[in-house]
Formats: sequence, C-alpha cells, structure tokens
Amino acid sequence: MTRNDELFDRARLSIPGGVNSPVRAYRSVGGTPRFLVEAKGAYVTDSEGTEYVDLVSSWGPAILGHAHPGVVAAVQDAASRGLSFGASTPGETELAELVRARVTSGGVSPIEKIRLVSTGTEATMTAIRLARGFTGRDVLIKFAGHYHGHSDSLLAEAGSGLATLGLPASAGVPAATAALTLVLPYNDLDAVREAFALHPGRIAAIITEAAAANMGVVAPDAGFNAALSAIAHENGALLIVDEVLTGFRVHPAGYWALESEAQDAAGSDAAGSLSYAPDLVTYGKVIGGGMPLAALGGRADVMDFLAPLGPVYQAGTLSGNPVAVAAGIATLTLADASVYARLDATAELLSASVSEALADVGVAHAVQRAGNLFSFVFGDYSVASGGGAPRTYSDVQRQDAFRYPAFFHSMLDSGVSLPPSVFEAWFVSAAHDEDAVARILDALPAAARAAASASPTLAV
Repeated sequence: MTRNDELFDRARLSIPGGVNSPVRAYRSVGGTPRFLVEAKGAYVTDSEGTEYVDLVSSWGPAILGHAHPGVVAAVQDAASRGLSFGASTPGETELAELVRARVTSGGVSPIEKIRLVSTGTEATMTAIRLARGFTGRDVLIKFAGHYHGHSDSLLAEAGSGLATLGLPASAGVPAATAALTLVLPYNDLDAVREAFALHPGRIAAIITEAAAANMGVVAPDAGFNAALSAIAHENGALLIVDEVLTGFRVHPAGYWALESEAQDAAGSDAAGSLSYAPDLVTYGKVIGGGMPLAALGGRADVMDFLAPLGPVYQAGTLSGNPVAVAAGIATLTLADASVYARLDATAELLSASVSEALADVGVAHAVQRAGNLFSFVFGDYSVASGGGAPRTYSDVQRQDAFRYPAFFHSMLDSGVSLPPSVFEAWFVSAAHDEDAVARILDALPAAARAAASASPTLAV
C-alpha cells in the first residue's frame, strides 16, 4: 500500500468519498487519487515525493504557475496584517477597479459595477437571483453540459463532475425548483427562440458559459453568444455569461473580449456580428489567484438591485477576504501580454502534439480549443463520418470515453498530471518552460499506445 493509498483510506473515514470535490476521487479514471503536498511553477508533488508536470493548474487559477513569488509575497504581506476583518478594506475597491479597467474591448466595457464573493457557485447563484429580482420573472434558460456551480437551479444536465459520474442531475433538488430551469441544446438558437415563444414573459435570463469548458472544451458557434444577447433583450430578459473558467485565462479580459477581437479581425465580411455586451458576468479561478474568491459584475442598473441599494439580498462574511483579494490583485497585475502569449503558444504546441501522437497510432479523435483552453474527444468526428467537431453535449457524450483512463494513467506514470476526467479542460501556465513541455512530449507516445489498446470491457 502506497502513502497515497493510506491517505485516501484515512480520508474516506471522515470525508464522504474521501474527497471534498467529486472529480478528485478518480471515479472516471480509476486508481487512487494523488494527495498533493507541494506545488511550484509547472510542477506538483504528491505525498510520496513524486513530482509531476501539472496540466490541471488548480482548475485554472495557477495561470502564472504555482506559488509565483509575486503572488506569495502579496499573500504573506496581507496575512501579516490580518486574515479577515468582517469589514470593508481598500483592497476590495482596488480589485474592483482593476477588473473594470481590464474588461473592455472595442470601446465597450460591460463591467460597470462588481460584487466580490467567495466561490464561482456563489457568483452564478447570485447572478441568477439578481436577474430574477431585476426582471420580476422566474424561469431560467441554461444549456445541456454547461456547469455553473452546484446551486439547485443549475444541476440539470450539467457537465464536469456530473458528466464524469454519469448523473443527469442531483438528488435533493426540489422538482419545483428544477421546473424553473429550461435545459436547451448548446449552439441551437432555434431552440432558444422557441423557448421564449412557449414561455412569453416568464424567462428572466439565459445563462451560458462564455465557451463551454466543463464537458470538455466546446467553443460557441461564431455569433452564438451575440445572438443570445439579442434574443434575450428582444424578450425583456438578461444574458448572464459565466466566465468562471475562461475569465482572465484565455485573454486579459476573458472570452468575451477574445470573441470581440476576432470579430474586429474578421471585419465586415464576418458571418453575423460577434459584438455584444453581456448584462451580467461571473468570474472565479484566476480572479483569486488560487485563493477562494469570485465575483459577479455587469450593468450598473442591474447590479444596484443588490442589497444594500436594492431588494435582492446577498451577503458573505468572507466576501472580499483581504488575503484572497491580495492574491487576485497580484495575479491580474502580473498576467501581462507576455504571459498570454506564452499560454497561447504552449497550448498550441501541446494540443497539436497530443493530436499527432494519437493519430500516429490510429486513435480517432478531435481537438477542442477555446483560446488556450483545450481538450480531446475520442472517436471519429470527421465530416466524412457524418459528424464534425462536437457542438453539443450529446456530441461529446458519444465519444469513446473508455480510451481516456488508459491515456491518463500512462501519462501519470510518466510524471504528467492530467485532469482526471475526459470531460475537463487542460490548463497550461506561464511556468511551463521547455523542460516541462519536453517531459510532456516524451510521455505522449506511450500514452497514445495505451489509448489505442484500451477496450470498453476493461474501462473503469
């Protein structure tokens, strides 16, 4: 029995399933979760002293690399002055101003006011409550496979951990609550229009991931998000764009700005306009630099419906925690143009290299990209097969997921830590230098062969 085995057995005596977030349990890939004790730069180290090149990046926040000296110094300085005050601090306003200044594209700045919270789930939950309070309506539209946290309204056909566990929803969600959420196919504007036609005057908001990244990466069709904004506004509803994963990771201002810049680059010949301004945006992950911090922001008239100015209540003892805020300010300040250039180049190299390794051994697959986020689906998604790149949750679900556990464990045995589910994005950091990338590339041939040899009957 290894040290990781011992720790997992011990954890299961006190913690449900031995983990505090389901995907950590390795249920979809099998084996014993690695219990990490240290992380620095592009590497993590487990309880047995084994070092891995990390492509999880704490699910996104470690954009600069783990334990970046500038972020650590900011956290240590803040902690030395107190861990929590239960009162307002200057840092909260500084971070809010930093986000407002950063999230702009083409002269459009959708974040007029911002409220800091502690988790992405809290941010999206509050955004939905705010949309309902502002519009006076109850019904919500979400898309199958999109994950917006684990609040009751949002667990119908969610991706990520729910996709990994094969659960269509969660026990404990009242039927009456679930009935207020309409789950539509992603990238299907006709379904959205039909929903509004069938429920006139009842839909408060559409919520969508800026680019889906919890069922693997599935980018929106060109113009899809902009069309959602137009349809919502034509019907008196709001558009909530969830950038918990994509915000400040795929672009200094998030996927919304990446889309806007793509439209500008394409010019007037582009099919449909990509330019739009979401009413509300939710952030997490990078905004806290690895500390528990998230936010929602948007139009001032909508945001001012929050207490203490408005009738929509939200509160949190640890909201705007001074240590977390310090980490967020340091991370966003240090994440300059050179950081994003490195992320993009590394993501391009790795996604192409994995694809090449799989192709070399005859494993059919598709590469999924949204900026520097990427993932893979196993199976024949070629146009010749009657398919094409996955655009919906059902497209992703029909893949040969049985190939991923073998691929995952081969990489792990070679010292590379991947997301322990085929339904997750891969994350690179600015700390992935030539040595780290070389270790990943060296591990790929064996992992590809393992995927090629995998069988559905032997899968987890």
